Amino acid sequence: MKAVWLLFVALLSAGAAQAELRLQLATDGLDAAQRQASQALLDEALAALPPSFRSRLDREVEVRWSNALPDEAYGRASRIDRLLLNARLLPALVDGSAAQRQTARPHGSQRRELLATVLHELTHLYDRARLWPEDERRLIRQCRQRARSQGLVGLPDACRGQTARRFTLSDQPRLLDLAGWPQRVGRRGARERDNDQEARSPDTYELSNPREFVAVNLEYFLLDPAYACRRPALYRHFRAHFGWAPASPACPGSYPFLNAGRDFARQPLGQLDPERVYAVDYLLAEANDNWVSRWGHSMLRLVICAPGRPRGPDCRLDLDQHLVLSYRAFVNDVQLSSWGGLTGAYPSRLFVLPLDQVIDEYTKVELRSLASVPLNLSRMEIASLVERAAELHWSYDGHYWFISNNCAVETLKLLRSGTHRPELESLDSILPNGLLELLDARGLADRSVLADEREALRLGYRFDSYRDRYQAMFEVLRERLQVPQHRVEDWLELDAAGRRAWIARADLRAAAALLLLEQAALRRQLLLAQDELKRHYLQVRDHIAQSRFAKAGDTLQAILANSGYLSRPAELLDSGYGLPQPGEWRSLEERSSERQRHLRSLSDALEAEVRGLLDPARIAEIEASEANLAALGAHLRRLHERSGGLQLP
Repeated sequence: MKAVWLLFVALLSAGAAQAELRLQLATDGLDAAQRQASQALLDEALAALPPSFRSRLDREVEVRWSNALPDEAYGRASRIDRLLLNARLLPALVDGSAAQRQTARPHGSQRRELLATVLHELTHLYDRARLWPEDERRLIRQCRQRARSQGLVGLPDACRGQTARRFTLSDQPRLLDLAGWPQRVGRRGARERDNDQEARSPDTYELSNPREFVAVNLEYFLLDPAYACRRPALYRHFRAHFGWAPASPACPGSYPFLNAGRDFARQPLGQLDPERVYAVDYLLAEANDNWVSRWGHSMLRLVICAPGRPRGPDCRLDLDQHLVLSYRAFVNDVQLSSWGGLTGAYPSRLFVLPLDQVIDEYTKVELRSLASVPLNLSRMEIASLVERAAELHWSYDGHYWFISNNCAVETLKLLRSGTHRPELESLDSILPNGLLELLDARGLADRSVLADEREALRLGYRFDSYRDRYQAMFEVLRERLQVPQHRVEDWLELDAAGRRAWIARADLRAAAALLLLEQAALRRQLLLAQDELKRHYLQVRDHIAQSRFAKAGDTLQAILANSGYLSRPAELLDSGYGLPQPGEWRSLEERSSERQRHLRSLSDALEAEVRGLLDPARIAEIEASEANLAALGAHLRRLHERSGGLQLP
């Protein structure tokens, strides 16, 4: 009886051994050395594959050396379970020189490329493997029943391919999100046609279509130990699919990023540690009268704790640590064209900006309020979102469309791929304020923090427009000095000489109000000067070499040309793919510092040049405003000393 049982176990084991992928080398025409080298290559490929891959693709695949392939092709899989390899590569494989022969292809040596090719083509066979007939018939019946329940007749086209394939990767929604073919906002179910994650790609062939993306990435998943750190989200997806992953080193705990702040004196390269991110807020710049801003602007705010501070609500006080993720049109010109925005002429890039700059930009310059609404995310979702943002910061270079791919659309796609929250899949909004309403309605955002405006301002959930502050200061002038104007805008329309007449009459409180308003008036003059320069520059741009703008125009163009790396940091690295690794950080630091020093010198040069290009009346008004500020400072010091206070500097 025991002998019968052992025979039964042996038969089962033999059957299990047969129910695996087998690579059968076609040996006709090959000598012993060629057979040995070829078999070693195939054995290495089989050993590199996940166990579940080999067991699922339970068939025999014939491998044959062929003279019919193009010179540049290493191999090709047919639909009849046959893999062809380029015969011109066989001699180098046999004599061992293929291991030392370097190529311009991603994997380096010729032998490594041959190994990657075998894995690549086997992945295609795996990805399009068909169901056994009885399983296919069962799934077709189920699909037809679902179609009937929805009032459809026949078998929908969308079901045919899915019911015929056994275990696909290239049509998995989650993989498509990570790979760069996300859902098109506004067209539920449809996917983007083009893949814009083109920067820092290991092989641009992956961008051809999802099938090639899977095959290329599985090469690196299996052969490159650093893949887990360079493309961590995809690594986890493959690991979950196969229930297995090759050994990989420990990854850095933070991600490098380039701070696109306007302070050219600072080192732009930073490190983003997800463990220090306490929360993520939906940051909405509220609308103004400008036609491109009438629906607001969508951003994400990373609430980052100061070094050493435990994660908690107090991290909201560390404003100097907070960063803003903002999708913007990168305009490498001084003019924002509405037509360019409608036709996708501008690159859409993920800018990483300091929160204090964003606050100043909107509240002081554009006079728009900011609402910072917490998103209800788990710790795992926050970490995943930060990681995804870092990946896109280094890889994404899309096209900005004011209507169909604007800041709201890009932010929603980042939230979808970064958190994998099912509630986000059915959201469709192309308007920033509309997206906030939808997030709130689905319980993903907490707008209750804005209910008490004073408390929201105190806790940093709202940053009010300086227009309200200016009006409040103007009311002080009306009360204390009885100025004849009724609106702050009317006061700011006065020339500097008209405002200066009131300085000597101001008491301490009125002088403080005048100081804030004079700062606003100077800022307004600088913006008018900027617009004046832009209009003059555009008028002479085509023949700038013969104009008085020649030197400043060249400097301005140099600034625009050299600042692009802040939104497309991949420009700083010549090789590698995905997230930069520690071995690349030193080069990044050196190159980004060099670019930043150059930008600073250009900025200083432009500042020195532009005043000579302004209208004399504009220059006089700017200088008069600066004189007003100096006079107000001196007046405030005198008033403070008379009141018995300490002497002001």
